[in-house]
Amino acid sequence: MSTYIIGIDTGGTFTDGVLLEKETGKIIASAKQPTTHQQLALGTGETLAALLRQSNISPDQVESLVVSSTLATNSVVENKGARVALLVIGYVKHFKLPVKAVIYIKGGHTITGAEEEPLDLEYLLEIVQGLRNEVDAYGVCSAMSIKNPTHELVAEKAISMIDPKPVFCSHRTSDIAGMRERAATAGLHAKLMPVMQNYLDGVSEAMEQLELTCPVFVVSGNGSTIDSTKATHFAGSTVASGPACTAHFGAMHTEGDALVIDVGGTTTDIAMIKNGAPTLSSEGCQIGGWKTHVEAVDMMTHGIGGDSHAIVDAKGNVQLGPKRVVPISMAGDLPEVERWLGQEDRSKLIISRLEKIPADLRQADNITTFLTQNGPATPWQLREHTGIAGITLEKKLERMANLQQIYECGFTPTDALHVLGKIHLGDSSAAERAARILGQSLSLDAEGFSELIIARAVDTIETLILDYVIEHYWGKSLTSFLSQRYEHPVVGVNFSIKIPMIGIGAAARYLLPAVAERLGTEVTFPDNCEVGNAIGAATIGMRSSVKK
Repeated sequence: MSTYIIGIDTGGTFTDGVLLEKETGKIIASAKQPTTHQQLALGTGETLAALLRQSNISPDQVESLVVSSTLATNSVVENKGARVALLVIGYVKHFKLPVKAVIYIKGGHTITGAEEEPLDLEYLLEIVQGLRNEVDAYGVCSAMSIKNPTHELVAEKAISMIDPKPVFCSHRTSDIAGMRERAATAGLHAKLMPVMQNYLDGVSEAMEQLELTCPVFVVSGNGSTIDSTKATHFAGSTVASGPACTAHFGAMHTEGDALVIDVGGTTTDIAMIKNGAPTLSSEGCQIGGWKTHVEAVDMMTHGIGGDSHAIVDAKGNVQLGPKRVVPISMAGDLPEVERWLGQEDRSKLIISRLEKIPADLRQADNITTFLTQNGPATPWQLREHTGIAGITLEKKLERMANLQQIYECGFTPTDALHVLGKIHLGDSSAAERAARILGQSLSLDAEGFSELIIARAVDTIETLILDYVIEHYWGKSLTSFLSQRYEHPVVGVNFSIKIPMIGIGAAARYLLPAVAERLGTEVTFPDNCEVGNAIGAATIGMRSSVKK
């Protein structure tokens, strides 16, 4: 009897799946379903059910389920995930990381492992006592803990006595020198634990409903697999899970050098293929503001994709991303866009999910009260009726989104593609009316505004590719120059890429041809590239099982 491997890739917009015959690697079935953020088991279950239904196999023929998720990557790019306090022990140069707080505490060890100064335990306890209601997890990084982790272990124990929340110590996740990178690695694990736990709980629930009992493995950033029981504790290692699958799918379709570009809903991932194989980053991956020691494929991720939020400000400037919103064309039953859509803080609609959350878990404040009593609202409406404004309002909405109490809807490149007749997945008329409203201040009709949004997405992806290649070969980022090169009053620069590109993702077919033309190269779209990451996940799983 044949056995099979299922690959699942859960992205910010879609959950993709493929079923491969283990012996031959042949794709037996594929499926694509919307990612249900508020209930991950739903979208995952629908994808798994579609695979089983198409292939007509029994659940006991599935040998393993290999999952990849860009949810961890997206959480970093969009600054979501757990609220983390990072405790840095020892005399080090101060640095900033995108966490709730970075606290410096006396202590640490020398390069030989000898104690440099006693740990200031009294101050540590005082800090934790003050933070316990403000954070969800802790990261601990002590000077030279790679030689002597004693202060990290003492700090971990002390924290647990006051606040029984997850604590991640840098010596367990990194054995490389570099305080900032080790601290970032520990903080990243802490930040992503609830994201990964929620995801795996959803996978487990979906499997149970379908009577799937096979083991589950998670693809890590370096292209290996982790047992699902370990993936939550080492969630940071999955931060480049999606790009690893992207790279492996791309490597299946070339024996030479190429750039693999995955244009998803939330992010665009770029990976390098050399001599038909993915390359690993020698110093650890960097995603957003996080430079870490997490081993990963040589890649770059940026918050631009099909669902990136388009905002028009009062001066007529257009910003695209990095935040993701639900496209107007895909949101379903919404108030008429003419009633709420506009510039700046009228550019998105906040929609409550509070009715699906137990009362004791709801955030009780003026915002939840207003949304419960009045229905969806823009940030402008919330500001006018609650008196909460600026950064305070932004942070509260961000926190509610992290807790899945709300979701946000606005105009995106996906909507623009609907207006231009490129895709027909949702409500094109709603997208067209929205484009007409937003284009008015720019003296553009709906089609003109949509073309502008697509051009802006193409500009951004082109810049990302160039910056990635330059940093890959010369170790320097030129983002600030590259993003302004067309408008520079003195210097005019045109670039070309000498290796081909391989496109992945539903939006890639509509955006990458224009990018390739600008860069003087070609782009190909392999069969089943719309579910390329799921194929990459299943293929990685097959290779891992062969090695074992």
